[in-house]
Amino acid sequence: MKTVLVYRDRLLPASEHAFMRRQYIGFRDLRPCWVGCRWEGAVGDLPGEVRFLGGDGPLRPLRQAAFKQFGWGGVREVADLAPVLVHAQFGRGGALALPMARALGVPLAVTFHGGDAFKDKHYRRGGMPSIFRRRWRALQDYASLFVCVSEGVRDRLLERGVRPDLLDVIPIGVEPAALAAGPAEQFVFAGRFVDKKGVVTLIDALRVLAARGLMPSVVLAGDGPLLPAMRAYAAGLETVRFTGWLAAADLAALMERAIALVVPSVVSAGGDREGLPSVAVEAMARGVPVIGSDQSGLADVLQPCGAGIVVPAADAVALADAMQAMLAPGVRDGMAEAALKVVRETLSAPAQSARLEARLLSLL
Repeated sequence: MKTVLVYRDRLLPASEHAFMRRQYIGFRDLRPCWVGCRWEGAVGDLPGEVRFLGGDGPLRPLRQAAFKQFGWGGVREVADLAPVLVHAQFGRGGALALPMARALGVPLAVTFHGGDAFKDKHYRRGGMPSIFRRRWRALQDYASLFVCVSEGVRDRLLERGVRPDLLDVIPIGVEPAALAAGPAEQFVFAGRFVDKKGVVTLIDALRVLAARGLMPSVVLAGDGPLLPAMRAYAAGLETVRFTGWLAAADLAALMERAIALVVPSVVSAGGDREGLPSVAVEAMARGVPVIGSDQSGLADVLQPCGAGIVVPAADAVALADAMQAMLAPGVRDGMAEAALKVVRETLSAPAQSARLEARLLSLL
């Protein structure tokens, strides 16, 4: 088998482990080898070998800094693998992997996930330029492919001047899961508590529902810098529960009883917004409908098949209307069936992974 180097500087934030792994589970002709500099402990069942750059000993941080800033030294640590391709995760990962791909003389593909395309700070001129900013033009010149996880990511990169022939949309699929079997009794939010997740809009929508005499149970799972503020903001809403970060099995148990997953995403002040939230696709694989904003990256998934409801971002009344509609008899059941259908037909992880492998092989 031929080796593809998968570059991710941080190997691997727990929040990324599941969707990173799914990108490669359908590979048959390419063998992934994960390469990075920072160990974060979540590499257990990744397909393929894992290597950390910089070697051992006290000089490791200096070697890693030299690799990141100047592209020095990385090649000799992976040359024995005889890689035929480098696939970098996130735009910054592409910038860091660029000198390595050049020195190896192999094609470079980069997957853009959302914030790396949307955040204005990554592209803003002025001040001390980041590694990504310094290499952005060279990255476009050398790379053979930018993989976009959604149409929204592709559209934003086009707006940033990326040429169309460099872009291809390949969503990250989801593996088959046990269907939600418990009574549908609660709305679920799951994600990091940051601006772009739109938790303020969700809490405002719950106050709208309360004014209508409706107080559905809502569970908000996740961690992040805004969690304390959101707990305080939700004060007085007795049917709202915050769980903090949950392991995958515990989150799956929440989905067992979900009326719908709520994804109230907004565009943050810095331009950041969602690509295609993996938690939404995972919910759909369990037969859980999704209520998503038009800035969640889900409109192209939900609207054609009726697997959920799309509402305007930052519109608490529209979100409340959608949640109320989901409570009507029979509405949820029809959307649950549609969610399962779209996952089976277009968002299967093995199929999407095989599609990614075929596209990477086409670069050789």
